Amino acid sequence: MPWRRHRRSAPALDERAQADAWQIISLLLDYPDERLLTLLPVLRESANGLPPGVGDRLTGVVDHLEGTPLGELQAQYVDTFDVTRRCALHLTYFLHGDTRKRGAALVQFKQAYRRAGVELADEGAELPDHLCVVLELGATVDAATAWRLLNDHRVGVELLHTALKGKASPWLPVVQALRATLPALGDDDEQALARLIAQGPPQEDVGIDQSPYTHDPAVEEHLARTSGTTCGSAAADPLRPTPPQALTPGPTIPVGAPR
Repeated sequence: MPWRRHRRSAPALDERAQADAWQIISLLLDYPDERLLTLLPVLRESANGLPPGVGDRLTGVVDHLEGTPLGELQAQYVDTFDVTRRCALHLTYFLHGDTRKRGAALVQFKQAYRRAGVELADEGAELPDHLCVVLELGATVDAATAWRLLNDHRVGVELLHTALKGKASPWLPVVQALRATLPALGDDDEQALARLIAQGPPQEDVGIDQSPYTHDPAVEEHLARTSGTTCGSAAADPLRPTPPQALTPGPTIPVGAPR
């Protein structure tokens, strides 16, 4: 997995800007509810202080959330993240699919959290590889651990970006802002990414979706550019689990809003 080398690279943003960016992204990628709507003015103010390419993309999404009825936002969110696994927010799925290797990868996430001194408030509510949870960890507890996890699964972030681009999703700028905080992929990474897009994640006779990244215009464009191949058809996927819960790192660390 050539993208693993990126985890040793240095962040482009300073510590404060990275924490604010990851916290805002974590909140904006969560299921929209009344609580999120009340936080939007704070998120806008914090995003305005971030560098171009990050802050402007996030304020654009805040504009969309403020100007759209909550029920419509929730329907858009379900259509984006719940209908197909191409837009999965669980990082280990892209590399391991529904296989036993994914179980081992989830254990590694839990171990990384425990080394950082935290555990999920409710482990039954969300898996530890959920992107919002990883970003919350990096924003409020341990940036180095989150940086390593995100870059270990950098290809998953790129696949999510490709899928959202194909859907013209209003959440696309959020992931674009996240990508701006991470190292860019190299040429060999792009080739590995194209193969993963074409083949999908590993399977262990799950019988759900043989080609979860297919039938996506952005995917087909990417494949045509990098390998000249195209994708086949995809089946619909079941709905995602319950939205993520915030980490509970301790009484002295704020959770749930930019610092």
